[in-house]
Amino acid sequence: MTRTILVVDDDPHIREVVVFALENAGMKTSEASDGKAALQAMERQNFNLVVLDINMPELDGLEVCKELRKTSDMPILFLSSRDEEIDRIIGLELGADDYLTKPFSPRELVARVKTILKRTAASQPKTDPGSQNVLVHGDLLIETDKHKVSWAGKAIDLTAKEFAILAGMARQPERVFDRDQIMDMAHGINMVVSDRTIDSHIRNIRQKFAKQGCNNLITTLRGVGYKLSL
Repeated sequence: MTRTILVVDDDPHIREVVVFALENAGMKTSEASDGKAALQAMERQNFNLVVLDINMPELDGLEVCKELRKTSDMPILFLSSRDEEIDRIIGLELGADDYLTKPFSPRELVARVKTILKRTAASQPKTDPGSQNVLVHGDLLIETDKHKVSWAGKAIDLTAKEFAILAGMARQPERVFDRDQIMDMAHGINMVVSDRTIDSHIRNIRQKFAKQGCNNLITTLRGVGYKLSL
């Protein structure tokens, strides 16, 4: 399957280099010259990954990442002309999958994109014919084969990672999960992200359910982890 990549950078030369490298590697591409145009493009079309420059007009890359992570787990590879640790940390904590500093080798960029896509594909939930496809706990209904969640009959729109966390917890509703276990559910085994990223996933799930009248879906056990409150 051909992957489609959105390339976002205000420098047309950088876009040209990235597009050429990706298309030469067999991928399709689309371009945006600023953050606002990038978000508009993502509303119109589904992409497999976005190569996103940090320093741009009309919303910088960090702001675009924040907006995107409210509704989507689309992989993000950040580009930046600044090789500062704080920028890398902020970018990764906001939900980026990788970070590449300019100037960069087109071959390295393609290699990183392929690695992210491979890792993302491996972490996608797979349907097991023998698995339990419907999980019901009180007013919570999860249809794992259809990737649907509802509370008291009201649909809840979760990202792929949020869905993976909630479904994993619902399969063992009495269990307390520590951050490492939640990390494995959301990002796959051997993928390391910060504790703040895990807490952000939990916070987003809670907020989405709270909007539908469920204010106590997940309990925090300080120093231990999280469990369903159902």
